[in-house]
Amino acid sequence: MAFIQASFFSKALHTASTLWALIPEDLKGEPRLLTLLHGYSDDHTIWMRRTALERYTYGQDLAVIMPAVDHSYYCNEKRGRPYWDYVSKELPEVVEKLFRLAPQREGSYVAGLSMGGYGAMRLALTYPERYAAAGSFSGAVDVRRMLLRKPDDAERIFGGEDPAMSGADLYALMGKFAPARPRLYLSCGTEDFLYGEHCAFWPALEENGWDVTHREIPGRSHEWPLWDDQVRGFIRFIAPDKPAGDIRE
Repeated sequence: MAFIQASFFSKALHTASTLWALIPEDLKGEPRLLTLLHGYSDDHTIWMRRTALERYTYGQDLAVIMPAVDHSYYCNEKRGRPYWDYVSKELPEVVEKLFRLAPQREGSYVAGLSMGGYGAMRLALTYPERYAAAGSFSGAVDVRRMLLRKPDDAERIFGGEDPAMSGADLYALMGKFAPARPRLYLSCGTEDFLYGEHCAFWPALEENGWDVTHREIPGRSHEWPLWDDQVRGFIRFIAPDKPAGDIRE
């Protein structure tokens, strides 16, 4: 795999932006693409620093893009920057221009942890025609509860506006009709402070007709050993015929 650190000017954010990427070097065809989203306390570098992501993707036709969005919750901030426009609109264009990556829907995936799990679900529910599968690991999937946990962030991002009005409420999005829907993978530890959100979210998705695979990991909390395991699990989920973790001797 080629590990690439890219810096570029974002027209959406009106500032320099950075992403990390893993790109397969020996390809026989068009690679699949996984957009991997970070959580609230981290940035785009965290997946390479805290997991064995490169090992899990070795030997697969899978490219991984890791963008940075600060504390935005993957939203357009009322008093800040339009990170939703950046991730949902500009980023795919940047990835195609920089890396010549624009796979068809059946080769496109998105996943993330905590805040990034919310971002991944929002992308999948808003643009189901783009993704074959999406994953949330310990996802902060109830944006209304986030308003209560982090009132300063809520004011900066939403400015008192109902999240549903800006397309940010996943519960409002999940009931919308879509002729094609991605498969969803949701996981959470039973000791995680977001476990209650997980337990409410996946049944609501199923009730609205979404194809959901969920994992509840006993005794685990909001922690990197779990997310390392779950990103590997998601890679297996999207390509069960290609073992995740094989490396050259």
